[in-house]
Amino acid sequence: MNTVTPNAKANLQKLFGSTNLPKEDLEFFTNYANFAFDEVLAHSNLEEKQRLLLILAALTAIPAKEEFETMLKAALNAKVEPVAIKEVIYQATPYVGMAKVADILSLTNKVFRQRGIKLPLANQGTTTRENRYEKGLQAQVEIFGEGMRSARDKAPKDKKHISEFLSSNCFGDYYTRRGLDLQFRELLTFVYLISMGGAEPQVKAHVQGNLNMGNDRAKLIAVVTALIPYIGYPRSLNALGAIDEVAGNRS
Repeated sequence: MNTVTPNAKANLQKLFGSTNLPKEDLEFFTNYANFAFDEVLAHSNLEEKQRLLLILAALTAIPAKEEFETMLKAALNAKVEPVAIKEVIYQATPYVGMAKVADILSLTNKVFRQRGIKLPLANQGTTTRENRYEKGLQAQVEIFGEGMRSARDKAPKDKKHISEFLSSNCFGDYYTRRGLDLQFRELLTFVYLISMGGAEPQVKAHVQGNLNMGNDRAKLIAVVTALIPYIGYPRSLNALGAIDEVAGNRS
């Protein structure tokens, strides 16, 4: 039966301005619509704009450019701020690499121009070449604790520069930017990692980082739930396993 549920229809209309689904694969898209825009939403109580940003983060990390474009248009229809969208993409850079990000930025700029959004957007950076290491280190400390201050000193000589990169580039260049707060940026990092797969040690570290920032077990499970249609069950179950290992299993 190619029947879209009433809840799915209402959400499709709200986000896309239409309930029409591609006729070439109507069965596939009906299943997707009923699952992603009805069942999943019933079990993931995220605020709509936040949920859309998290989905865009996942689609950037995979990457899934066509679906990203579709959900980008939905996010703009839902009045998500262009600056927040760009920051979600920029924040992905140290985790998914600049090649994926450059492709997604090109696509995003095309859609922004189509929507009459003036480019470039206002700069959101807050650091200089001189202070990015210290500001990045401070962000690390806020997320992971005071032990981060000694990480560079403890690193082997041949890897010390990587520790410096993490503070100055990963955290200094990205976590310190305006447009999104630090708590949400750490949640985004969790999303990038679980969406890519193959980064289980880093997922566990950032589960702890999220707990430290106030994104509790319930919030992390709600995020995984919202992303199941986009990242699939193996990566979602791996993420849930990491949450159980770090935050405890309450079953």
